[in-house]
Amino acid sequence: MLHPHRGVPVTGRKEEAGWDAVQIAPGDHVAVALRDLSGTVRVRCGDEILSVALREPIPLGHKFALSDLSEGDEVLKYGAPIGRLTRPVAAGEHVHIHNLRSQRARAA
Repeated sequence: MLHPHRGVPVTGRKEEAGWDAVQIAPGDHVAVALRDLSGTVRVRCGDEILSVALREPIPLGHKFALSDLSEGDEVLKYGAPIGRLTRPVAAGEHVHIHNLRSQRARAA
């Protein structure tokens, strides 16, 4: 079934249509929360809606992993690298300064 206003596939009851987070560019390793989130959330990834079980609450505007990632992995957001993980991160886990070394924060 397609969402009537967004033209993307959805599952579940009609009143549950829409999404809670978005993958900004295809291939991004993270999604961005569109509101404070917890539990299982719906993520818009291109023309699809994926279900992701969050491992912890995610604040509005923060990012979480869409798949399991390893320590040292380069993380993509906006279709570009934003940093490297300082430890392994599981799908649904918060990705932030406690586990990501920013590319922008590096000394020149």
